[in-house]
Amino acid sequence: MLKYADWIIDLGPEAGRHGGRVVFEGTPADLVRRRDVHTGRCLAEDLAAHGHL
Repeated sequence: MLKYADWIIDLGPEAGRHGGRVVFEGTPADLVRRRDVHTGRCLAEDLAAHGHL
């Protein structure tokens, strides 16, 4: 679903009390380039596994 979004706001860096800060805000293409953000790494891996990168 993230790869089809217009704009993403990712909270983190972890869940619960270890999260709650905005760690990324931007497009899916920008997020894929952010390997320092968990969601960016996961999205890039998923896209690569399905031949989209």
